[in-house]
Amino acid sequence: MDNHEQCSPSEGCADRSALVSEDGKNIKSVLCQRCGSKVLCPGMAVFAEKELFLPAMRKKTTITQSEGSVDGDKLTAYWLVDDMYTFENVGFTKDVGRIKYLICADCEIGPIGWHCLDDKKSFYVALERVNHA
Repeated sequence: MDNHEQCSPSEGCADRSALVSEDGKNIKSVLCQRCGSKVLCPGMAVFAEKELFLPAMRKKTTITQSEGSVDGDKLTAYWLVDDMYTFENVGFTKDVGRIKYLICADCEIGPIGWHCLDDKKSFYVALERVNHA
């Protein structure tokens, strides 16, 4: 067993106290689920609840707007970062409407998060799409 904690869609993040400090910041490092690359250092993001739709996890080249519906999840638990340079290791997709999705810069899996081009200071990383260690 590894010691990485992950929030699952079925279970949610019942014990957020292990992840969120008293001042609302991430206690642990935020890591890519696939390759383990560090996305955020401890204390660099604030916990936020906001309902956002993220497409299903895929390689970067397949995340595009297609005709019909897109597979994905409505997620509500996020790490909020207000400056893109706070990230240790994150990439961005091409614009999909007014949205850029966040992906792991090393293995290109994603989307792990969401950024609206209208709001230059809000970058959301879904707790369910990352590990914590």
